[in-house]
Amino acid sequence: MRHPLGRAALLILVGAVLAVLGAGSAQAAGYRYWSFWEGDGGKGWTYATQGPAVVRPDDGAVQGFRFSVSEDSQDSAQPRRAPDFGAVCAGTPAKDGLKRIALVIDPGTAADAPDGEKPPGPRTACARVAPEASTAEALAAVAKPLRYDSSAMLCAISGYPRSGCGEQTGDGGSKEATAPAGTSSADDAASDGSSSPSSSPSSSSSDDDDGGGGGGPSVGVLAGVGAVLALGVAAVLQARRRR
Repeated sequence: MRHPLGRAALLILVGAVLAVLGAGSAQAAGYRYWSFWEGDGGKGWTYATQGPAVVRPDDGAVQGFRFSVSEDSQDSAQPRRAPDFGAVCAGTPAKDGLKRIALVIDPGTAADAPDGEKPPGPRTACARVAPEASTAEALAAVAKPLRYDSSAMLCAISGYPRSGCGEQTGDGGSKEATAPAGTSSADDAASDGSSSPSSSPSSSSSDDDDGGGGGGPSVGVLAGVGAVLALGVAAVLQARRRR
């Protein structure tokens, strides 16, 4: 019975270590940002593959913005209002020499809001702009003030949120993300970018001395592994004493 006890203790040790490490790796990074969407002929929303400064929608198009926390475009939350041009622009008559763009602006839920802020309710607006205007210009016509960061990433619509811009959320703390083309206001923004922040933070913020922004396990996870190892060693020693 001596060997089975030792083996059982080792199996328990290995299982516990794997469980702790698995819990640490499961803490996926999320980013808090405004995502950009395009109406799909009144049927639903499609995640934009170009930034609002690049897209120049036709008259009658519907463009949407949603503030939320998500890992990437695959799990990004859509605007909670339907892309219905007729309903949004019903009170804005057509005018010669201008186009109408319906905008759906959804600041998201309280769960997505930065600390100390309360999101306003979703709203719609009909922008009447020049034929060559971009989505960013249409948004500026109806939803000021807009806020951008130094990388031309769209940070706030109608003043929400008051601070922050594409920051990473999670136990490791907040971290600025690389500006995506999809939230850019610069005319020379990359036309093939998505609306979500980069999946990896900028190199300048990944070398923090506090270890909060690294890609490895957090201090809490490492401490948990150490505790499990200590318990496992004690179990093995106790099993050996019983021989």
